[in-house]
Amino acid sequence: MAKEKTAYVCSNCGQESSKWLGKCPSCGQWNTFREIRIAGKSTKATLTAMGQRNVPRTQKLREITTKDEPRLDMHDNELNRVLGGGLVKGCIVLLGGEPGIGKSTLTLQTILNLSDIRILYVSGEESAHQLKMRAERLKGGCNESNENIDIICENSLENILSIMNDTRPELVIIDSIQTIATDDVDSSPGSLTQVRECAAALLRYAKTSGTPIILIGHITKDGSIAGPKILEHIVDTVIQFEGDQHHMYRILRSIKNRFGSTSELGIYEMQQTGLRQVSNPSELLLTQDREGMSGLTISAAIEGVRPFLVETQALVSTAAYGTPQRSATGFDQRRLNMLLAVLENVSASNSYKRTFSSTSQVGCV
Repeated sequence: MAKEKTAYVCSNCGQESSKWLGKCPSCGQWNTFREIRIAGKSTKATLTAMGQRNVPRTQKLREITTKDEPRLDMHDNELNRVLGGGLVKGCIVLLGGEPGIGKSTLTLQTILNLSDIRILYVSGEESAHQLKMRAERLKGGCNESNENIDIICENSLENILSIMNDTRPELVIIDSIQTIATDDVDSSPGSLTQVRECAAALLRYAKTSGTPIILIGHITKDGSIAGPKILEHIVDTVIQFEGDQHHMYRILRSIKNRFGSTSELGIYEMQQTGLRQVSNPSELLLTQDREGMSGLTISAAIEGVRPFLVETQALVSTAAYGTPQRSATGFDQRRLNMLLAVLENVSASNSYKRTFSSTSQVGCV
């Protein structure tokens, strides 16, 4: 009979240990080890499995042929830019973001524009009726061209894999990975072990079948993707959807990408009918009427291959207390203080040079 083993896993980096440790030796974080239970196998069953297992053969490096794999066009210029030109066959992408930021809206809006491939959308949080209402709001739920999209509301990994083997979709959406659970692990959905095992099983399916999979994950309070850090090491690409729920603009950035650059940005505007692509971000970052305004400067920055014009505004008023206070919005406060200190030092040095030069001229006269 199989015996259960107990192990401890760091929730930050995924480091495993046979005993609890206060400080993780890998990432240096404190109080991050969580206890998990691992179902062990008997020695006889292990030997039998090893005897029946097909061991792969090695290949010479010179014998391996390479070719350019065609990418799947997502019909979204901003998403294609962040992904590096589209989805690669057999890749697995992790889309992270805070709850309610628009991850499900982005994925559903994207697949509604894909009418030439078969898509399987697995929802573990919402019902089919809710997805239908959202699709109608995005102006695509009632089109005949969306007959290629299959919806399933399921939380069992075994059932999901069975459906994927039967339907053979060309693109799979998992919303979200924290709600999927497998029967092989005796723990609740969303735990460290469940997230890791489910992601590993989906990775094996993606690599063996060549089907790209998009996993949707939530963000914790500290800004990291919920689950062990090893989840980011398993997937091929990690993209993060950022923004403020009280404002209309969203930023899509790549944290890890094995098939493209991590310097590209995608910008969207949240509207009632969905997300609108912002092809010219400079129009959002600049004040249209700048005549007669003081304390305003414009600088150019390059993010990836696209230039941005960024506007900086400075506001000065009298201080109510003896010590004036400096604050910044959208910029790191410590970096601001360092830059101001450098500017003050340079200004004082130039003033000293001008004073010394004028004094020398008077002395020469």
